[in-house]
Amino acid sequence: MSSTGHVIGNRFTYFLVFVALMVGTAITVAVTYVHLGWLNLPLALLIAVTKAMLVIMFFMHLKDHPKLIKVTFIAAFFFFAILVAHTLSDYLSRPTRGMPTYPASGIVQAQ
Repeated sequence: MSSTGHVIGNRFTYFLVFVALMVGTAITVAVTYVHLGWLNLPLALLIAVTKAMLVIMFFMHLKDHPKLIKVTFIAAFFFFAILVAHTLSDYLSRPTRGMPTYPASGIVQAQ
């Protein structure tokens, strides 16, 4: 520990996390060129969540903080997931989804 009480990780750990983030980025780019059907979005989200957790755990030092900070982070993430779920439930319950069929100019011609 340093004199300020902050835990400083070693450079090798940061290098490994950096390499993992770069590999995750390369995999994300590679997945965009492969047609997996409905699995494209879940796979991209899984990779993104994994990379975000690496950043949170190592670069933001969440792994070195007390349990109360970890519980606070988990609670915030839980409530964010509830917010996203409610937004998606509203969107998915609508009868029409996606873009409207009229032209981009907004002018609908009479038939």
